[in-house]
Amino acid sequence: MQFTWPDHHFYYTMLTVEKIGGTSMSALKDVIQNIILFERTGDQLYNRVFVVSAFSGVTDLLLENKKTGAPGVYHRIAKHQDFHRPLKDLIVKLKAINKKYAELGLDLAVADQFIEKHITEAQTYLENLANILASGYVSREGILQAAREILASIGESHSAFNFTNILQNMDINTRLIDLSGFGDHLAYTIDQRIKHAFKQIDFVKTICIVTGYAKGTEGIMREFDRGYSEVTFSKIAEFLKPEEAIIHKEYHLSTADPAMVGIENCTPVGYTNYDIADQLADVGMEAIHPKASKPLEINGVNLRIKNTFEPSHPGTLITREFVCEHKRVELITGTDKLLIIDVYDPLMVGNVGSDLQIMQIFYQHKLSYTFKATSANSISIVIWERDFDKKLISDLESKFEKVTVEKTAMVCLLGSNMDQPGLLAKSAYALTEQGINIKSAGFALRKVNIQFLVAPEDFRMAIIALNKAMQPVV
Repeated sequence: MQFTWPDHHFYYTMLTVEKIGGTSMSALKDVIQNIILFERTGDQLYNRVFVVSAFSGVTDLLLENKKTGAPGVYHRIAKHQDFHRPLKDLIVKLKAINKKYAELGLDLAVADQFIEKHITEAQTYLENLANILASGYVSREGILQAAREILASIGESHSAFNFTNILQNMDINTRLIDLSGFGDHLAYTIDQRIKHAFKQIDFVKTICIVTGYAKGTEGIMREFDRGYSEVTFSKIAEFLKPEEAIIHKEYHLSTADPAMVGIENCTPVGYTNYDIADQLADVGMEAIHPKASKPLEINGVNLRIKNTFEPSHPGTLITREFVCEHKRVELITGTDKLLIIDVYDPLMVGNVGSDLQIMQIFYQHKLSYTFKATSANSISIVIWERDFDKKLISDLESKFEKVTVEKTAMVCLLGSNMDQPGLLAKSAYALTEQGINIKSAGFALRKVNIQFLVAPEDFRMAIIALNKAMQPVV
């Protein structure tokens, strides 16, 4: 499908709200060249709002490593351990990051002073929380949630301050919008804080750099945790109603994972819709957090996913209405980080409410699932491996005769218009040819997502096999 940009004059004069992820932010020189300055001069630089994540790895130091779970400063507080030394180490590490950007024009003395002052103030707040926590008079949950909020805000305030300082030193009219609310005591909701922050800004003559963390009375991490920066981005776009929302990542949204199938065997996706974006998020391949995409979808704001390191490529445009004009598979994806829980009981057959009982137990444990299949006497449910809870299993065993748990992987065919005869047979045969056993399979009536469960050790080969089989129609 041919890629198209809007007319250049139109594109440079329309308001956009854009998000820059942590990996891209750490390549700040590329961000400046490929996003801020690319094919733009004078007034063309403006009319853009950039929501920035913390530099890569910083939030991992503050909270915990997102991939490995290795503890950060937060866990020292949660375990009543000394967190002062880790905070001092953090200042040293953030100053080292600052030093990397001195060559881009960052005022090193100003940046170092900013982050040292910010962390020192945060330490005071955290000491107060730790003392209250130690007293035993209050709920741990609320105190620890506040600690996560305070710590998370540090990363985005740091990156946004540095980015703004560099652009201002390049004589670009840049305004820092720090939504962290650090030091103020205004009882704003997140929406109110955003509305207040963007009052009386002349976007036509200004670039806005905005923290991905936003303070609010409801607590942005309480519901979204590490997905908060995309929620901030979405809420700003909902309020400002830009012509387009853009997320800059370090990779393209491709028809399959290039690392698995080879870059020569996949291509960037030109267009898709929000429904397919939700299907991706359901297996952990987020183009955007599903709770962040809903306000954009409802308000009819188109979303573009761009590769920071290929600025001339238009990327993937996600809209509410798009349906591919040809019947075809648009993406092949999946995950090998799942568990399948099979609940068996001979009394299920003909019994009304077995499924309801199971779902009530899942609800009590605050667990969602990604796949479900049923037979006369069993119901199989797939959850994320990270969500496994022994208490969940014991609660299920108290109601049903037998519960088994095993690791599994899921591979998916996604497409806005792929309801074609023989697709299921063709894809199943592609897996069978490679000796891959299909544990289960399923799709909803709308047929935008065909799912296969396979053994984790077969996951990579399953992706490759399906990608090869779908080449004529991808």
